[in-house]
Amino acid sequence: MTHRTRIKICGLTRPQDVHSAIAAGADAVGFVFYPKSPRYIAAAAAGQLIAQIPPFVTPVGLFVNATLEEVQAIIALAPIALLQFHGDETPEHCAAIAKAVNRPFIRAIRVKEGMQPADLLEYESEYRTASTLFTGLLLDTFVDSYGGSGKVFDWSLILENFAPRVVLSGGLSAQNATDAVQRVRPYAVDISSGVEQDKGIKDATKIRAFIAAVRAADATADQTK
Repeated sequence: MTHRTRIKICGLTRPQDVHSAIAAGADAVGFVFYPKSPRYIAAAAAGQLIAQIPPFVTPVGLFVNATLEEVQAIIALAPIALLQFHGDETPEHCAAIAKAVNRPFIRAIRVKEGMQPADLLEYESEYRTASTLFTGLLLDTFVDSYGGSGKVFDWSLILENFAPRVVLSGGLSAQNATDAVQRVRPYAVDISSGVEQDKGIKDATKIRAFIAAVRAADATADQTK
């Protein structure tokens, strides 16, 4: 069976960037609903972009410590299909919001120095126990602020039997994507700053190059089977 790493392009704010991501082969597109982020997009504007998305491309909403009421108000205008919690949300908090809005969710874990593989497995177990709507962890690099880090963490923390359930993020680019996917073999990758010309403004050439680099790694995996 051909291995195909799923790809999410996050932090989209413009129609042309959504089009570029989809045309290049992205499986998911992400919208940041955290007002303090330079990639923030208002719900009504995101709704207009989501209306352009064809079938089988997943619109994802990124939230940071949002209340249920805030999530409900956003979904009413921007019909996202998947929630991404990127703040300090507990398993119970994520589970309650996901159940109330009837959406699956992923949980971003910001990997700190000193973390061990067992810590990541414990996080996964806690969220999976809390909700049947939990679909997996997104692993990013720890920084003091919320949102993406733009930095790489120690990929060796992702054990081989854990990787097929993980979304890999943090410091990815066209330059390191092939190596990252070859080494980790994650289920999916998530990128934002690595395909930008400015914060919130994507670069179509960088998007194409990144997706091509991921597909090159997938092709290598197929050849070694």
